[in-house]
Amino acid sequence: MKTIIAACSQNLSGSRASIQTALRTLLAVPWPSQRDIGSALQLLAVLQWVLSFLLLGIVSLLLLIYLLFTSLWLIPVLYLAWIIFDWDTPEKGGRRLSCLRRWTVWKHFRDYFPVKLVKTHDLSPNHNYIIGSHPHGILCVGAFCNFITGSTGFEELFPGIRSSLTTLAGNFRLPLFREYLMSGGLFPVTRRAIGYLLSQKGTGNAVAIVIGGAAESLSCRPGVTTLILKNRKGFVRMALRHGAFLVPSFSFGENDLFRQVVFEEGSWMRSIQRRFQKMMGFAPCLFYGRGLTSCRSRGFLPYARPITTVVGEPLAVPKVENPSRELVDRYHELYIRALLKLFNENKTKYGLSESDELHIL
Repeated sequence: MKTIIAACSQNLSGSRASIQTALRTLLAVPWPSQRDIGSALQLLAVLQWVLSFLLLGIVSLLLLIYLLFTSLWLIPVLYLAWIIFDWDTPEKGGRRLSCLRRWTVWKHFRDYFPVKLVKTHDLSPNHNYIIGSHPHGILCVGAFCNFITGSTGFEELFPGIRSSLTTLAGNFRLPLFREYLMSGGLFPVTRRAIGYLLSQKGTGNAVAIVIGGAAESLSCRPGVTTLILKNRKGFVRMALRHGAFLVPSFSFGENDLFRQVVFEEGSWMRSIQRRFQKMMGFAPCLFYGRGLTSCRSRGFLPYARPITTVVGEPLAVPKVENPSRELVDRYHELYIRALLKLFNENKTKYGLSESDELHIL
C-alpha cells in the first residue's frame, strides 16, 4: 500500500511539474502586439472584400440552384419572385444603407493600403456632378474606398454631397450580390440609372464613373499609366443633358496593387480578352498579388501600396437636352485638359517622377 501511495504521489508531482512547465512556456510566448492585431484585422477586411466581389454572386447563384432540388426549394422560388418584382430598383435609386457605409471594417480596409482622399476644390451642394474616376486598375480599390465607404471622409470633405459609384449592369442580375451592391450605393453604369440619380434626386449628387472600364484594366501594370478615354464620350453627353458638372479624379498608386500578365496588341490572347470583354462586359485578366499568409508569396490579395485619390476642380457644364456632337467634343476636350492638369500638378507628390506621363488612348 505504501508503495502504491508513493507511486501516486510521484505521478501527481510529475503532473504538477508538467502543468507548471507548460504554463511557464505559454506565458513566455510573446502576446500579439496592438500593431499585429491591427495588421490581422486589415488583412481580414481586404480578404472579405475581395471574396465578396469575386465570389459572392456566383456562389449565391449556385446555392439557390442547389436549394431548388432540396426540401428548401421554396426559398429560391420566393427570392426569384422578389427579384422579378424588384427588377428595376437598381436603376431607380437603389437601396442605400448608411450604416453599411460606416462599417468599422472599411476603416481597416482603408488602413491596409492605406487609401487617402485629397480635396482640391469645393463642390457646391446646389449642383449635381459626374466624377470621372481614373485609372480603372484591376479592382477599382480607390474608387470603391473613397466613393462607397465613409472611411476616407468624403462627406466631411464635401458637405452636402452624396457620392455613389457605377459598375457593370450584369452584377445586379446576380442574387444577393445585387443587394450587397445597392446597400453600399453602387448603381448600374447605364443611362437610365445615371439619369435617374441626376434628375430625380434633387441636387448634391455625385455619380462616380470609372470611365476606362474593363478595356483599361487590360493595360494595368505598375509604372505605366494608360487611360482609355479618347472615344469615351457618353459621360460628357449625360452631363450636358442634365447640367451636371464634370469633375476629374485620379487615384495615384491604383496600378501598383497587382501584377498582371500583359499580352501585346495583336496577339491571340489579347484578341480573346477583347472578345470576351465585348460579350461579357469585363475582361479576363491574368493577375496576381500577395498571398494570405505572407506578402512574399503569390495570391489574389492586393499588395499593400498607398493609394491617393485626388479630386480635381469641377468643370461647369450647361444643361442642353440634345447636345450636338461638336458640343460634346468641346467639353470632352476640356475634361481631358483638366485631367492632365490634375495629374501633372500632383504626380510628384504621390509617388511618380516628373518624367512620368499620362497616356490617353
